[in-house]
Amino acid sequence: MQFPLTITVNREVHEVYVEASTSLLVLLRDHLGLTGSKEGCDDSECGACMMLVEGRPVNSCSYLALQANGRRVTTVEGLAAGAELHPLQHQFAELGSVQCGYCTSGMLMSSLALLEQNPMPSEEQIKWALSGNLCRCTGYKKIVEAVQAAAGDMARART
Repeated sequence: MQFPLTITVNREVHEVYVEASTSLLVLLRDHLGLTGSKEGCDDSECGACMMLVEGRPVNSCSYLALQANGRRVTTVEGLAAGAELHPLQHQFAELGSVQCGYCTSGMLMSSLALLEQNPMPSEEQIKWALSGNLCRCTGYKKIVEAVQAAAGDMARART
């Protein structure tokens, strides 16, 4: 049986029908074609599928699509403004924080959630915010540096 669902993804409203067991990740990847978020573990352990629901990071592999009914979802595809990269994306690329890239979308979304709540986090706060995201390539140092640099860029843009 399928259920109606209205969801705003990256500022665009979608009205779809889904099975009760459809995860938010499957909805976005398979039904809406937004493949930036990855399925790593399918068990909320790795963070590759992280996206924001109403500004809060969620592991979309374990979050039912129907739980997002009527809510605002932001995926990695929603970060850039056209061809202009978000400061996080820019700094991840600039500082070499991306290796294989599988964790990148989840790292970016967890970082965005942090910076929206705490515009100038300490290194420890960044590490804590990213603790639910695993990097196979052990690129954590450069990822933390990129978040710090993006925080500075965003602070300068606000002034």
